[in-house]
Amino acid sequence: MYITAFILSFLLSLLLTPKVRQLALKYNIVDAPSEPRKIQTGHVPLLGGVGIYLSFVMVLIISIMAGWILDGRINASQIIGIVSGGLAIIIVGWVDDKYNLKTKAVIGPILAALIAVGCGIAVEYVTNPFQAGTGPYNRALFYFSGAIGPIFSWLWLLGMMYTTKFLDGLDGLVSGIGAIGAVILFIVSLFWDVAQSGTSIMCLILTGSLLGFLRYNWHPAKIFLGESGSVFIGFMLGVLSIISGGKIATALLIMGIPILDVVWVIFRRVFKEKKSPFAGDNKHLHFRLLKAGFSHRSAVLFLYFLTLVFGSSSLFLQSKNKVIALAFLIVVMLTLAAALVFSYKKTNRENLHG
Repeated sequence: MYITAFILSFLLSLLLTPKVRQLALKYNIVDAPSEPRKIQTGHVPLLGGVGIYLSFVMVLIISIMAGWILDGRINASQIIGIVSGGLAIIIVGWVDDKYNLKTKAVIGPILAALIAVGCGIAVEYVTNPFQAGTGPYNRALFYFSGAIGPIFSWLWLLGMMYTTKFLDGLDGLVSGIGAIGAVILFIVSLFWDVAQSGTSIMCLILTGSLLGFLRYNWHPAKIFLGESGSVFIGFMLGVLSIISGGKIATALLIMGIPILDVVWVIFRRVFKEKKSPFAGDNKHLHFRLLKAGFSHRSAVLFLYFLTLVFGSSSLFLQSKNKVIALAFLIVVMLTLAAALVFSYKKTNRENLHG
């Protein structure tokens, strides 16, 4: 059933993405290189998230009918939350991509997170990483009571969605990192599900949908994710990290570099440049890699590599060591950022005096 779910979603995404591309071109839902940070040549169709969402939901329904999903740990309400939350992202994203509304940074993610949490997708407890035990409940640092758990989960989902939204600056970057993250969560979920494989199936469905889309999103991209796609990927990674047993630390290791980049960018925009955190620019890590001499594809592959290394480490590390890995990841990010800034300033000085 694992192979079947993956292949079905992959093939559906391969078939649906060109249709969505034609639809975007027909209704002129395209991205134009109107700003310095938009480095594509010519107009590129948006709405890529529609193909990913449709292939994911169609195979999800097939999997439910086959009895692969509702396994006692995942209930119907949570499935409704995933499908409905994703649909809200797709609809709002479609409208925003078409009309470029100023609300694009707010309505979709907030609504989707509210729907998911309202349908029971929430973290119940936080484990103590420095305490050994026979199971996660025996190692719980504290349990969320009342509204604390849902509020934490809502903020977590928002954080994941904004991370993938802000990360979407190079062809294939978010769709590829999303696929890597889904595969890692699939492997992690095997340890949690054991005989019950609902979460594992959903991770593979997402992986297949993303890889099918990546065929058309790889540089030079024939279609972009658009608002709906970039947000939907973050939504699904956030949801899957919760329902696969609260694997927040694992998700942090997978998305650690992008998350730290987003935190730094928001801090710089708000406190240093005194402007909106949602104002786009070309100072993200992936753009700095291009300025440092990386080609488009090599920058994407380098970020894939970092995601794979830190994300895979969660498969072999115990909770205490995951905390250490997170600290090391922060050091790596700071070192990388400093090296790129130094390289950029050195190049500028050489050009001025050259």
